[in-house]
Amino acid sequence: MSDLVSPPDIERAAERIAGVALRTPLVPFPRDPAPAGGGAEEPSLFVKAESLQPIGAFKIRGAYSAIASLEPRERERGVVTHSSGNHAQAVAYAARALGIRAVLVMPHTAPGVKVDACIALGAEVVHVEPTSQARVETARKLQAAHGFTMIPPYDDARVIAGQGTAGLEIVQDRPDVDVVLVPVSGGGLLAGIATAVKELRPEAKVIGVEPELAADARESMAAGRPVAWTAEETARTVADALRVQQVGDLPFAHMRAYVDGIVTVTEDEIRRTMRRLAREARLIAEPAGAVATAAYLHHRAELPEGRTYVSILSGGNVDPALLLEVLERG
Repeated sequence: MSDLVSPPDIERAAERIAGVALRTPLVPFPRDPAPAGGGAEEPSLFVKAESLQPIGAFKIRGAYSAIASLEPRERERGVVTHSSGNHAQAVAYAARALGIRAVLVMPHTAPGVKVDACIALGAEVVHVEPTSQARVETARKLQAAHGFTMIPPYDDARVIAGQGTAGLEIVQDRPDVDVVLVPVSGGGLLAGIATAVKELRPEAKVIGVEPELAADARESMAAGRPVAWTAEETARTVADALRVQQVGDLPFAHMRAYVDGIVTVTEDEIRRTMRRLAREARLIAEPAGAVATAAYLHHRAELPEGRTYVSILSGGNVDPALLLEVLERG
């Protein structure tokens, strides 16, 4: 347990990102009407809109926290990372803000809207095959060749602490929170939020949510060790930000310590939730950003009981064509 991120680590990360990352609001999701005849009142659901961050996703928290903590010599050499999009954009944003060179290793299947945003921020993009192995190996080769500092997307204590600031805000803003629903891919966001929530409000439950078609985290929790899925398997989900093939070792240690369960959602549920978030909560969610709310809307019976739920809308960087298709089909 001593190797895990602590509440003081998260508090220090909150100080580093203050004024850079937005303290995002908890947006009330409209309740369904109470049943005729006086049935039980719906629980309250609040959506933490990380889509409102400067780069449109929560990743700015961990990336800026990690890069801001670098020593001067490390900053001079620049940074490198590997990402399908949102973390790459966060590293590019943080590096530009701090005057640091950034090189981003991204799969050639990454959504154009995310790649274009990275280039606009002044980062250098290196395209590779859409496998975790290709991304990691290429980033490590660049690190060795140029002396860059690696800023991992999730398997890093500094990054986990940064992502945990979202959990810190949840408990501060809703001390009565009963259940927190968090998207899970590499596990950094889930690890950080679970640590903050469970340390500050031990009675609250934290549930990870992922697509059925990329359910390696659920399998890993059942097996008691990280289990890898193939790139071909995880590529089936529309949630491109959740296609990581295996949770990181450090995030998994936090998940074992703090997470109460994993729920999966279908592709249709993801799309339906994107529509409902746009139409009812006036929030734009990319597919990965919709999964936590989808668990509440479509799998309530699988969730712990509570009166106050919070779902993390992790990002809103959706390809315009996909968003139009999702909205039109509704």
